[in-house]
Amino acid sequence: MLTDFQRKVLRILYNYKGGRRRFPTIHELTVKTGKSKTDVSVALDVLVKEQYIHWEDRSNTSNIVILEGWEREEERPKVKVIAPLANIDYWTQY
Repeated sequence: MLTDFQRKVLRILYNYKGGRRRFPTIHELTVKTGKSKTDVSVALDVLVKEQYIHWEDRSNTSNIVILEGWEREEERPKVKVIAPLANIDYWTQY
């Protein structure tokens, strides 16, 4: 399961590539996340290790290949659905 910061870096990579047709530089990632270069590098290493991205030539972020743009379904925390306490059908269906 990814941490919030790692998920944020993954989403920035995915959205940046879709919007600007290129990957952000390390400096741009530090600006967008508000974290240091070492924190961003550690997050990228975890994404490589968990196989969300493939980054063979680490000299430049333009060499990143995104394998999965979202966190895997089985790794997401499950949310318990709580039944409503009152019957609101009257107000929502009429």
